Amino acid sequence: MGQANEGAPTLVIREATEADWPRIWPFFSAIVAAGETYAYPEDLTLETARPLWMDGHVVVATDGTTVLGTAKMGPNRPGRGAHIANASFMVDPAHQGRGVGRALGRYAVEWARRAGYHAMQFNAVVETNTTAVALWRSLGFEILATVPEAFNHPVHGLVGLHIMYQRLAPEARDPSEPAPLAQP
Repeated sequence: MGQANEGAPTLVIREATEADWPRIWPFFSAIVAAGETYAYPEDLTLETARPLWMDGHVVVATDGTTVLGTAKMGPNRPGRGAHIANASFMVDPAHQGRGVGRALGRYAVEWARRAGYHAMQFNAVVETNTTAVALWRSLGFEILATVPEAFNHPVHGLVGLHIMYQRLAPEARDPSEPAPLAQP
């Protein structure tokens, strides 16, 4: 998937390998240390953070050998909640504003659709992360609710976490309504 803009990356999204983790770690650790978008523990190391991110379907967005960003996808919950997908995204701050997050978001939605998920849900989009909120809305997500004061932001203090949702399957029939009659 290429970009035509001068200075924009030639973006390739592919499955992540173990060899990618050391190239993800520098921006993963910087984003977590900033404390503005993820609630991961602050004392993570290269080794302790790896299973938190590299478990499930993980992809990287690359330009040549440079990892620009990453996404991880899978079921939102196990068992009876496994029909709803979830995803998390990180873009290297040095490459933000170049379409990497949008490309990863589109990839994740299409991956979930192809995998047969009914919908995709983001459980904790920090309300002050207005760039991400605008991106997810532009890709068809809606804010279902905001949990007030659920995230301790280092600059803004206690802020809300949005739960964002997008249906991927055709509209479901209301179970209280009678089923349509079969056509002969």
